Amino acid sequence: MSKQYDEAAFEDEIAAALLKRGYTRVPSDDFDAERGIFPDQVISFVQETQPEAWEQLETAHKGSARERFLQELTSALERQGTLELLRHGLRTTGTKIELATFQPNTGINPELQARYEANCLGVTQQLHYSATNSKLSVDLALSVNGIPVATAELKNTFTDQANRDAREQYRQDRDPSEPVLRFKRGALVHFAIDQHEIHYTTELAGEDTHFLPFNKGHEKGGGNPPRENDHRTAYLWKDVWEKDSWMEIIQRFIHIDTEEIKKDGITVEEDETIIFPRYHQLECVRQLVASAKEEGPGEDYLIQHSTGSGKSKSIAWLVHRLVSLHDNQDNAVFDGVVVVTDRTVLDEQLRNTIYELDHKTGVVHPIKGENRSKSEELAEALEAGKPVIITTLQTFPYVIEHAQSLPERDYAVVVDEAHSSQSGEMSAEMKGILSGVDEEDIEDWEDAMAENAKARNKQPNLSFFAFTATPKAKTLQAFGEPDGDGGHEPFHLYSMQQAIDEGFIIDVLQNYTTYETFYNVAKVVEEDPQVPEQKAVNAISRFLKLHPHNVSQKVEIIVEHFRNHTQHKIGGKAKAMIVTSSRAHAVRYKKSIDEYIEENGYDLNALVAFSGTVEDDGSSYTEKEMNGGIKESELPNVFDTPEYQVLVVADKYQTGFDQPLLHTMYVDKKLSGIQAVQTLSRLNRQHPGKEDTFVLDFENEQEEIKEAFEPFYGKTTVTEEMDPQHLQQLASELDAFRIYEQEEVDRFAKVFFDPSNTGTEGAHGKLSSIVQPARDRFVAKEEEIQEDFRSTLRSFLRLYKFQSQIVSYADTHLEKLYTFGRFLYKELPRQSHDPTVEFDDELALQYYRLEKSEEGSIGLSADDGEVKGPTETGTGGSEADDEVELSTIVEKINEKLGTDFTEADQLFLEQLKEDALEDDHLRRSARANSRENFALEFDDALTSMFIDRMDQNQELFAEFMDNDEVQEAITKHLRQQVYQESQSG
Repeated sequence: MSKQYDEAAFEDEIAAALLKRGYTRVPSDDFDAERGIFPDQVISFVQETQPEAWEQLETAHKGSARERFLQELTSALERQGTLELLRHGLRTTGTKIELATFQPNTGINPELQARYEANCLGVTQQLHYSATNSKLSVDLALSVNGIPVATAELKNTFTDQANRDAREQYRQDRDPSEPVLRFKRGALVHFAIDQHEIHYTTELAGEDTHFLPFNKGHEKGGGNPPRENDHRTAYLWKDVWEKDSWMEIIQRFIHIDTEEIKKDGITVEEDETIIFPRYHQLECVRQLVASAKEEGPGEDYLIQHSTGSGKSKSIAWLVHRLVSLHDNQDNAVFDGVVVVTDRTVLDEQLRNTIYELDHKTGVVHPIKGENRSKSEELAEALEAGKPVIITTLQTFPYVIEHAQSLPERDYAVVVDEAHSSQSGEMSAEMKGILSGVDEEDIEDWEDAMAENAKARNKQPNLSFFAFTATPKAKTLQAFGEPDGDGGHEPFHLYSMQQAIDEGFIIDVLQNYTTYETFYNVAKVVEEDPQVPEQKAVNAISRFLKLHPHNVSQKVEIIVEHFRNHTQHKIGGKAKAMIVTSSRAHAVRYKKSIDEYIEENGYDLNALVAFSGTVEDDGSSYTEKEMNGGIKESELPNVFDTPEYQVLVVADKYQTGFDQPLLHTMYVDKKLSGIQAVQTLSRLNRQHPGKEDTFVLDFENEQEEIKEAFEPFYGKTTVTEEMDPQHLQQLASELDAFRIYEQEEVDRFAKVFFDPSNTGTEGAHGKLSSIVQPARDRFVAKEEEIQEDFRSTLRSFLRLYKFQSQIVSYADTHLEKLYTFGRFLYKELPRQSHDPTVEFDDELALQYYRLEKSEEGSIGLSADDGEVKGPTETGTGGSEADDEVELSTIVEKINEKLGTDFTEADQLFLEQLKEDALEDDHLRRSARANSRENFALEFDDALTSMFIDRMDQNQELFAEFMDNDEVQEAITKHLRQQVYQESQSG
């Protein structure tokens, strides 16, 4: 083969590209293998950039400055490592020697910029790195001022070698004890490169060396896109290794993570890891920073990064950059950064990362609320101008209670896992408290109303950076980028497909087996009572799911499958999860599994996870009792031990539960949409020896699961265009009912937005009196008109609340109507609800068969997936639950064969009630006050409790926050129960 196509030509091409980009060729002969540095380059940099310091060394060491300096540098490399010395310099003989100068945040100091320009970036071909074997060499080495920072092995596919051969060469032929290859002490990163792909490692450890991909991704998967007349991997040496880029990576991205390894609560050792950014992390942070620098505050960004993307690292790097970001005029872009997250681990990671990068403490201020309320602490931190504040989504809105006004400041708000509640009232409150509006600027009710309307739109002093793996339509429309076709898309994408292709997560759909259940139900009572149709359907479905024969048959399949197919996986450590449809379902599963294991003498143990107390067959069950006394907080750690293999769950541990040993999931619950993706994704974590996963599904078809995953496999978009005029149409339809008069709407707004009414006695009465005439007119209307008006008003309120996040409405008429309508809606009387239907002895399971229906892999398309936006903008009342004969419903159930409805929402409300009853202050308030006065305190407390438990039922939480009808119904129901039970208690 011609030499122009061999590996040496590839190496020459890369070196030539670097020389064109400001690098200096440093010959291998200049390398001191024992010291692991290029001594002449190091000393030359110090002498040229710090002559006074070098003169001090000459004076102190009298002719032996060179040897003493190199000796101390070598010793410091052994103790502190390359990264520490490059970042923070070498202290010797009473002076500090800088070994590199990094780009300053501003251009205010020309001297610093000149010293930065003096850095010498070197490229060495065929570096002979070994002090004991001069024949050994590595293809390329990069150095900064004579200190090696990277090595690279190159492979040429034209000569039948590829990236994997470069990786094997590092594993088998590169001695990690050599100074330049030693962890921390030598080069910081080692690259394996061919024309198509790049991988890297930060620690050589023989056969245990672990490489990560450093690829851009192609067509939403792994690999790299083609480049015209160039190698696919040329971005590494032409962009990433470019001088400014490479120095920034060393300064702002590479850092050392330290993990404490504990035994019996005592730290026995520390495990260090050098973190080097993956390509998508580097690109994402840089693009966000560049946009924020160019556009300034007031922009929103949605980042769709899959599980396995390293979101916490990306967030830490982004926050670090935003804190010190300056625009082209050297003005700080943001006065502070607020990180909104429910992951406590992010607090420590942020603090450690920023300290590692800057050696500064006190930058990160977590809101803990140890000595006072979290909201008070948060307000104080904002007023004090803390650089980085970490808080929770639950706490953030309540800052408004403690901070009446803030100085005008610009904020970056980084949201970890963009929650659906970001759209709606909570987002308006969050924006409102940071908007810098001073009460003195609000002279009358019209100013207040205008500011309130403005808070629903983008604020010029707020930028949101929202990270999520599964963006909903609302999130995309609120934070996404216009795609040019009337839709919205993420600002940056690291797809599920790419994460799977690159091996960071496992494809949970590769082994997916479904079972179909065939029932026949018989009515065993002679009479045929009239019952509400839909409620009866739900009740019969519950009867079938909880039937002992149904549960026992599935338990036998599950246990035997686990023993025969799962137990030996991951070196015999594999675990399984059973996803059930209700708490009662979980209780019966746990009992049945325990009985089956005991009958057969199997060496297996199961745990169960559910909230509260379950009444079943005349007995009461709690999670702690069924798990032999294990506390709820201890359950994840206990399940991690070899003693337990199976976890039965009911609406717990289906999101945010990270257990890499989880291999198999048995699903006996209807799943759809994001819930399906989040639940099944519990299996996708990587672990040494974990090669695959398995799902056995009793309730869902493969096509249904495919439809759930498809939107989130590649890039998620939303293409439904919003029609701002539709709100005007709904407003006109509401006017046409003649339920309210415009004069009433105007008068209500004047009272509501008048600052002088805030906190004054009688304001509530004024507002109530203005709404009452409309309520009376509503009551006088026919039932059909009532339902039409209620439905139209509900559509208007929901659509305005959402669209006002994205579309700016200059006409305050809509804001007035929205404000008036919210209060009126809560005043409209509701129809009474039918009692729940229960069946005990009226039904019998006559026929039952369970058989496998589908098995194999569920293939997904890499095309952009679309999620649907809000479509509830029409009219139409709720349908009545018709009374039908029980026998008719039984026939319908037998036709449909297994309709499923869960108790999750009712369970959630029961938990909230118990929280309220355990609150001493609320109980005393209920006993001491009338129902009306108790409502004033309970309603606010309920919202807080809802937020505290939102992770347990995010769908109901979102409905509660965004749907006034749901909020009113739930509040009224729980208020009544808590009030009554507090009286008797």
